Amino acid sequence: MNTAYLLIGGNVGDRAANLQTALRRIAETCGAINSTSSLYETAAWGNTNQPSFYNQAVVVTTPLSPEGLMDQLLDIELEMGRIRTQKYGPRTIDLDILMIDDLVLNTEKLTIPHPQMHNRRFALLPLIEVAPTLIHPLFDQSIEVLLQNCPDTLDVQKK
Repeated sequence: MNTAYLLIGGNVGDRAANLQTALRRIAETCGAINSTSSLYETAAWGNTNQPSFYNQAVVVTTPLSPEGLMDQLLDIELEMGRIRTQKYGPRTIDLDILMIDDLVLNTEKLTIPHPQMHNRRFALLPLIEVAPTLIHPLFDQSIEVLLQNCPDTLDVQKK
């Protein structure tokens, strides 16, 4: 079994309901949800001319391989109507793997830890809430230290 740290989010439709649907589907298809953070409303990153996002960190115990977990998350996104037409564009749901245990993986399909998590307050703030002692395996720093050094200045507010 692996412990996976996910970030879920979306900014199209009923954001809170979409996150609840994603949580249910993750529990049904990926493994047991150990904890979830509060909801955070966050300014859009990358393409700022769009509605704000709701984001939430999720800790899952999963029997799936990293690639199997990513495949399942992509299937959930598709089921929930995500259509990838624009990089960093609006979306009903976005399901990302931030970390899995202390695994470092870089394949054509998947990079773990998420290569941009240390640059995104909207990922680090919810993650601290559910995994305050987690250490980034490449930087050998806690999530709290990563947040203190994060260059992102976009607004992130707990709902």
